[in-house]
Amino acid sequence: MLAKNKKKKLIEKFKEHPQDTGSASVQIALLTERINYLTEHLKKHKKDFHSRRGLLMLVGRRRRLLNYLKRKDPQGYSGVAKELNLK
Repeated sequence: MLAKNKKKKLIEKFKEHPQDTGSASVQIALLTERINYLTEHLKKHKKDFHSRRGLLMLVGRRRRLLNYLKRKDPQGYSGVAKELNLK
C-alpha cells in the first residue's frame, strides 16, 4: 500500500512542527494517498465490494478531518486542499 519512504515524504511536506506526525493536515495527506491507491485498485477490480466499503470509510474520515481543519485553521485548510488538489 503506502511505502515507508512515500509516507515519510508526505509527513515531511505537511507537518506543522518538527515532531509532527499526526496533525490534521498530515492525516489528510496520508488518507488522500490511500484513497488514490484504492481508487486505482477499484478501477481494475470492479466487484471488490469489501475494498469499496473501506474506501468509503476513508473518504468519510478525510471529510471529517477537512471540516475540522476548516473550522480551526481556514488558511491551513485552503493550503492543504490546494496542495492535494481537493475540491
